[in-house]
Amino acid sequence: MYFRPSSVLALAATFLGIIRLASAAGPFFTSITATQHVLGNDIWNITVGTRYGTRLYYKGRDLVGKAAGHYVSHSGGTSLDWTSGRIFAQNEQFLDVVFEGTLGDFHWVIYPDLAGAYQYFVNKALPTLGEFRTLFRLDNTTFVNGKTAVKEGPLPTLAEIATATNVQDETWQLASGAYITKYDWSSFLRSPSPSRSSPETFHGVYGPDFGSWIITPGKDEFNGNQLKQELLLHRESKTGDVVLLNMLHGTHFMASSNDQFAIGKTWGPWLWYLNDGSIPDASARASIEISSWPYKWFTTSPNYQPRGSLSGKLKLSDGRPASNAAIFLGDNNSNISTLDQGANNYYTTFTSPSGSFNIPHIRVGKYALSAWSNGSPIGDVSTVFLQNDISISQDTNTALGNLEWKTQERKCIFQIGEMDRKTLGFMYGGAERQHGLSDKCPSNMTFTIGKSRTEEWCYAQSSVGSWTINFSLPGHVGGNSSFVNSRNGTSTGAAVLSVSLAGYSSGVDSEILVNGVKVGGMLSKDIPNDPALYRSGTTAGEWHFFEFAVPGGLLRGGGVGNEVVFRVTKGSRWHGFMWDSVILEWA
Repeated sequence: MYFRPSSVLALAATFLGIIRLASAAGPFFTSITATQHVLGNDIWNITVGTRYGTRLYYKGRDLVGKAAGHYVSHSGGTSLDWTSGRIFAQNEQFLDVVFEGTLGDFHWVIYPDLAGAYQYFVNKALPTLGEFRTLFRLDNTTFVNGKTAVKEGPLPTLAEIATATNVQDETWQLASGAYITKYDWSSFLRSPSPSRSSPETFHGVYGPDFGSWIITPGKDEFNGNQLKQELLLHRESKTGDVVLLNMLHGTHFMASSNDQFAIGKTWGPWLWYLNDGSIPDASARASIEISSWPYKWFTTSPNYQPRGSLSGKLKLSDGRPASNAAIFLGDNNSNISTLDQGANNYYTTFTSPSGSFNIPHIRVGKYALSAWSNGSPIGDVSTVFLQNDISISQDTNTALGNLEWKTQERKCIFQIGEMDRKTLGFMYGGAERQHGLSDKCPSNMTFTIGKSRTEEWCYAQSSVGSWTINFSLPGHVGGNSSFVNSRNGTSTGAAVLSVSLAGYSSGVDSEILVNGVKVGGMLSKDIPNDPALYRSGTTAGEWHFFEFAVPGGLLRGGGVGNEVVFRVTKGSRWHGFMWDSVILEWA
């Protein structure tokens, strides 16, 4: 092992202690002073003080160097301070070292032959907060690349940042016109759809000889639903430190999520892992961790919570199986959106083609089950299924049986884009994360039902102008159209215009017109702001759903043309509407 003390530690007793430490075998913890401690094993070691973990030695090299090192912080950078460090638990397999503070306790679980450590945090008195994270700030000459589930390659250099023009928060424009931003190094923490084979299980920074990785096989401590996305790593623009983040509770792409936490709430364990910079090796290690989750060794900890499971089968009220639906198990009897929930533990999955679902390894407690359309084959469903008061018991499967999901039960006139809370299917929807992509979307556009393709509708609308949908009702006779409602036999000319937004960044106002008559609007003062569109998001931000009444007699039949217009009256570059779906139905 390679512990290198500062030259100022000149006391003979300390020096002899360090010699003994360097020749020790297996996991160890030793206190150099009352406020400085060293922990590790024969492969690595780190020195932890009252706030920072520095002098991280692995294969003879200090991986922190002049950077800040490891620490825990909340609310935009308020660091947690440690009042003591001690051995929390020890057995033949591992050593659990805890650093205690007034707000909570941070644990390092060290095995003798593991390059890295399992880590977890237990709450004592965290304040109401939106951001809570653990992180390593590492040497910028050792780590020059980053890896997430959707991006890998070189990090921007300090020289590139210094010579570029800052255009907004941690975003710069190069002389070539291209942008660099830390938000390109973000990803969804859970699987946003079944087609994505794995969620963000590991991410890290690496160079030709060293890699540092965060592996998170369990996701239940993270706030939000399937569309929770977070910043995972970046280069610090002022110091050049390479930052490896573990955002335990974050809001980088959300309108808000400020939560209070119960005493004893536990985040983790996750694995912090070191290697030679090999991505395949990190991936293989992540597979091992996933297959071992939940960790059997943690069941003996006083911070362990017993678990059960949940199963059920969803069927739509029109008789179709609720195939490919998004399933979310979250806060019971809550009026907070599923993305914004974050005080407790959360579980996600998707239904099978038959509408069945199963969620394993759920911490015991009482939950609410939500479901919504995740696109085809039920991409026309705009309602949300909700059932509260679901109890999970230890080592027991809670079988909900057959569940009915009531749809909106309206006849569709037209639909653009499937209901899935994402921009997928639209022009540039789901593209690689990049700043400024919304600049490519037009100010004015005409979309003709029956002729235009879904991919001609752009994923975002930011600029002043009008997007017009042209359509006709050839099967309906007369100047003013009507429809016979099969539910009650009544004739109505009224309709409902449903607008589903995958996200919204403030500063853009729109009015909505049907055949020249204003039926509603979407205004910045009324819609919470999420930063997704101006922080490289191309898939989703915070979901919003609106229904606008179209009065009877406004729609024209007999083949006469109709139009729906989304007219932006106030624009803002890189802000505005991220589209999910537009549906016009008979009321």
